[in-house]
Amino acid sequence: MKEEKGMKEEYIEIDGVYIHPKAIVESKKIGEGTRIWAFVHILPGAVVGKNCNICDQTFIENDVIIGDNVTIKSGVQIWDGLRIEDNVFIGPNATFTNDLRPRSKVYPGEFIKTYVKEGVSVGANATIICGITIGRWAMIGAGSVVTRDVPDYALVYGNPAKIKGYVCKCGKKLDFKDGKAKCECGNIYEIKDNKVVEVTDDKNG
Repeated sequence: MKEEKGMKEEYIEIDGVYIHPKAIVESKKIGEGTRIWAFVHILPGAVVGKNCNICDQTFIENDVIIGDNVTIKSGVQIWDGLRIEDNVFIGPNATFTNDLRPRSKVYPGEFIKTYVKEGVSVGANATIICGITIGRWAMIGAGSVVTRDVPDYALVYGNPAKIKGYVCKCGKKLDFKDGKAKCECGNIYEIKDNKVVEVTDDKNG
């Protein structure tokens, strides 16, 4: 264990995990290179991957799995039942749920699971209703209320959130013509069986 200089204050390095001294970290299952900032509380059952950035005032419950390279901005609560894959971005004050019929002091045998797939971006103050799957590289607009599954690469926003288009892995909106789209970054997509799929990453393709 050693102390390192952080942004303004010292933080502690334990097995390659950087923990602010004002954070409460009860889990031992946190990947190397992850940074945990002030006033974060992580319960003992949580699993957090490598190279994540867990920002101030984040709460992570027990039955939670978070992948590698995930960014969770300030003011987010990650409740039991959340499954978050690699390279996900969760904006400040985004809200997740895990019970469709909550009552005080009434606890279900198991909380409803929600799946956030690889590369998803969830905008600030978005609300995610439990029991859904947000597909790979989808983008959720700020302030949206997401009540149903979101397809891969879909751009959704509004209340309730609706599909407004599709985006590249790089985040730019795709313009489909005759079922195909090439992003200015070079990635190519096409629509197959009413789903958007990536064709190639070849920038010369």
